[in-house]
Amino acid sequence: MAHFVKAKGILSSKNGMNLYRGCQHGCIYCDSRSLCYQMNHPFEDIEVKENAVELLEDALRRKRKKCMIGTGSMTDPYMPLEQKLGNMRRALEVIRRYGFGVTVLTKSDGILRDLDLLQSIHEQAKCVVQMTLTTYDEDLCRMLEPNVCTTARRFEVLKILRDAGIPTVVWMSPILPFLNDTPENIRGLLHMCTEAGVYGVVCFGMGLTLREGNREYFYSRLDRLFPGLKERYVRTYANQYEVSSPRSAELMELFHKTCEERKIVHSNDRIFAYLSEFEEKNPQLSLFDT
Repeated sequence: MAHFVKAKGILSSKNGMNLYRGCQHGCIYCDSRSLCYQMNHPFEDIEVKENAVELLEDALRRKRKKCMIGTGSMTDPYMPLEQKLGNMRRALEVIRRYGFGVTVLTKSDGILRDLDLLQSIHEQAKCVVQMTLTTYDEDLCRMLEPNVCTTARRFEVLKILRDAGIPTVVWMSPILPFLNDTPENIRGLLHMCTEAGVYGVVCFGMGLTLREGNREYFYSRLDRLFPGLKERYVRTYANQYEVSSPRSAELMELFHKTCEERKIVHSNDRIFAYLSEFEEKNPQLSLFDT
């Protein structure tokens, strides 16, 4: 389902944008379901900002200084609906035309549709693709993230982007207590990151956040997929917002040690600085948009 609205603006104060509100991927842990975001429609009834691309063009035309434009923090821009509407592709065309950089966070191989535009943006400025990897276990991935390509396919996408010259960052998140909080999972994901030549891995800890709205949905899915696990969560964490794995210290040590050995950047601050740093290489290219 989808409904269309006229948005008043598109860029946040930090130059982030969301072309849609809601998501079709069905990830059982999604924080964007939280009531604090004041989404006044069902999460799977996607709100389409029908004038988003026009607002973006107007905003970029007015900007005095080039910068990185980010998307994907609240809604995956490459959910199935995007393949029909093409708003993300149109937005990338505008970003390229005005010579800005872009960073995109996604779980979807749908981003490969726009590989030509990502390369073109990176030739004149900077493009970074961020991809979420949650679990090395393909069967578990299909349960946790049911309506999007699995980790193995995302690994292939990361390698395609590497070969196309597009730098990548991985979000290793969330690590769910009693499900994927194992040394084997951390090693498996970091092996993929090494093979794919990622710049860095973002990790905020071994756990997840649970807020009102998000917590209820997550627990309902635990009841359906992993009988008895909800009760274990309630006993262990009650209504805590930050839910940390009992193995957190051990797994974080493994994470940092492995990244250090494999020359993968693992400082969140350093990665976010890299993502926000605009680089202009060939500004004249933006004048010859085709």
